[in-house]
Amino acid sequence: MIQVNQASISEAAIMAEMQYHPASDKRAAMLKAAESLIIGELLRQRAKALGLSVKSEANTASDDNFLDALINTEVAIPTASQEECEQYYRLNPQRFHSSPLLEVSHILLAAAPEDDKARVEAKTLAEQLITKLQQGEPLAQLAQHYSACPSKETGGSLGQISRGQTVPEFERQIFNTEPGLMPQPVESRYGYHIVYIARKVPGQLLPFSAVEQKIADYLNEKVRRKAVAQYIHTLIVDAEIEGYDFNLSASPLMQ
Repeated sequence: MIQVNQASISEAAIMAEMQYHPASDKRAAMLKAAESLIIGELLRQRAKALGLSVKSEANTASDDNFLDALINTEVAIPTASQEECEQYYRLNPQRFHSSPLLEVSHILLAAAPEDDKARVEAKTLAEQLITKLQQGEPLAQLAQHYSACPSKETGGSLGQISRGQTVPEFERQIFNTEPGLMPQPVESRYGYHIVYIARKVPGQLLPFSAVEQKIADYLNEKVRRKAVAQYIHTLIVDAEIEGYDFNLSASPLMQ
């Protein structure tokens, strides 16, 4: 049993809340659940003290109908200036490049992720086909014969692709290489791919005007999270809490 300014949080409530807080072990999940319920109770109590409407029952995971009104009333949150946005843009240019474009052809040797035998066989065949390609055999011909991808009907061509159009494990490898035949098979959830990159067009730095609102939204949210964390810290310090020892420096809310 935890007491928060004379309000009780039961063990049953903590156990029910644990489903929303996955952790490495049961104790860690219980601590996270208890912390969440304590903070929720403190916010609810403060909202009631200010006369704000609090409709949810205590100790529910979705008890947030009053939160925006409370934060707007109690927390001063500055907004990012254009100068701050421009500075962030100058200091983080890598965040604001358009995706490179790749002109890609491939051969997919399909193998289910759980079929170890099929995956070993697919990798072995992929290595053999790469050797054939290095010796001059045409990829289009091999694609029509071996590929399990519909692109085999166009000689293995995937056309031009940018980031986000393929599965992450495939994308990570092909966007970090230079044009030409990749010397090793590329593994994905679908099997093994033999990949030829015909052309690579580097991404371009987007103009500030195109990303200004995105930067402002990011900076404003970052400041809001910090301000809310500090506000919660103040509520905890001023509260009488029994049955739970807050370690503020370890709490993700305090980061």
